[in-house]
Amino acid sequence: MNKLSISNKSIDTILVLDFGSQYTQLIARRVRESKVYSEILPWDIAEDKIRNLNPKGIILSGGPNSVTESFTPRAPQCVFDLKVPILGICYGMQTIAEQMGGQVMSVDQKEFGHSELKIINESILFKNLDKKINVWMSHGDQVQDLPDNYNLIASTKTAPIAAMEHKNLPIYAIQFHPEVTHTENGQNILNNFIFDICQSKNEWRIENLISQRIEEIKEKVKKDKVLLGLSGGVDSSVTAALLHKAIGKKLTCVFVDNGLLRKNESVEVMQTFKDNLDLNVIKSDSSDIFLRHLENVDDPEQKRKIIGRTFIDIFDAEAIKLKDIKFLAQGTIYPDVIESSGSESKEARVIKSHHNVGGLPEEMKLDLVEPLRDLFKDEVRKMGIQLGIPKEMIERHPFPGPGLGVRIIGEITKEKIKILQDADAIFIEELVKANLYNKVSQAFAVLLSVKSVGVVGDERRYAEVIGLRAVETVDFMTARWAHLPFKFLENVSNRIVNEIEDVSRVVYDISSKPPATIEWE
Repeated sequence: MNKLSISNKSIDTILVLDFGSQYTQLIARRVRESKVYSEILPWDIAEDKIRNLNPKGIILSGGPNSVTESFTPRAPQCVFDLKVPILGICYGMQTIAEQMGGQVMSVDQKEFGHSELKIINESILFKNLDKKINVWMSHGDQVQDLPDNYNLIASTKTAPIAAMEHKNLPIYAIQFHPEVTHTENGQNILNNFIFDICQSKNEWRIENLISQRIEEIKEKVKKDKVLLGLSGGVDSSVTAALLHKAIGKKLTCVFVDNGLLRKNESVEVMQTFKDNLDLNVIKSDSSDIFLRHLENVDDPEQKRKIIGRTFIDIFDAEAIKLKDIKFLAQGTIYPDVIESSGSESKEARVIKSHHNVGGLPEEMKLDLVEPLRDLFKDEVRKMGIQLGIPKEMIERHPFPGPGLGVRIIGEITKEKIKILQDADAIFIEELVKANLYNKVSQAFAVLLSVKSVGVVGDERRYAEVIGLRAVETVDFMTARWAHLPFKFLENVSNRIVNEIEDVSRVVYDISSKPPATIEWE
């Protein structure tokens, strides 16, 4: 992961030690939301790196392991030796308890989802909160016996020890996840730790981030040239603007038409960058190559890896044509890295490979530049606004790197692409018309791998099924399905079935994340 090297030592830093949780970067992002710099290091990092960071406080993340098993991660001793405030979250709480002499056990009644937390004893960690709050749990182990010199401060119905604190030292531990939006007043809990316990100053700004990244890019690239895979989405657009500020004409952008784009997107993207950004953009028409490589492939992981490998092959070929290209830039953001288990922690679990993370072949000839790799979507958008990118580009819904390849369930064909493009265009058009497009975070259509019987006029139609998906989210790590008006959904369904003769039925996805992912594959 790219990390910021803070040259100004006066800026307070909260260190997040990563034990492999899917929410680790979300913790760091929440700290930054409070205008305090945060940095993530893996739990097994060399201790001198922790000491050199000189953190104001340390947060131990959750993780997928169990402290009841041998050889699972533990907090390094220097974390306790530094005498700075510590907050353990979920697995972080369990390893503190185990290392301090308490007892952790696997329990039959696991907690996943909402739970009511009852604050038993006053604590600065829960300052200005109600005695009962709704929190988000995700655990199968829990602390059964408090370590010596620790006090119980909160419980839930199934976890009698849901929060604890040291009697004399600034060490706190909670079983729930305050970093997710599902936890009521979670940000307040983190702020109590950051400001009241750690005494941090809120001096971190997005402007600092932009200037730091520009300097990092200059330092890494030096006099060499960079090739950027430009999709027209928010992430690659912000990456392009950032690189352009850093290295100017040493950047060449390649827009690859892989045949898996939204309807009319190829023309629109080229026009957008011609009108709004003074970039050198080359278009590569490669749809036939992608479709040939994807023929008879229906496994989603295999599709993602094929698409990623084909992208890199094309970039390598373009780089050879251009000469002296040493770096490939990508708009990789942190949710991609997390779901592909591309973080520095050895404990992270793979959810799905992203074409620009897990799908990159080892023999790739170009070195990578990924200046957004440790940022979330909302941070990327804020950066884009600061960089002067037009609002309509920044507010555009995310589009996955593999494109419609992961929105067509099963094998991909030209016919299926056409059906999905038309259905998706109708959905987005109606969202804009109903003034709903900017009220949802992401919306799209999916072509399912089943057919359904329908009746159109007096004739039987046995045809494809389209799924509609719309979600509301801030960070894209958790998301709620969008409660779109029934009348609106009815109108979209009628248009799709009436205007696309290869579709007989439309369904609406009401799954939130978790447990589902936003994309279907």
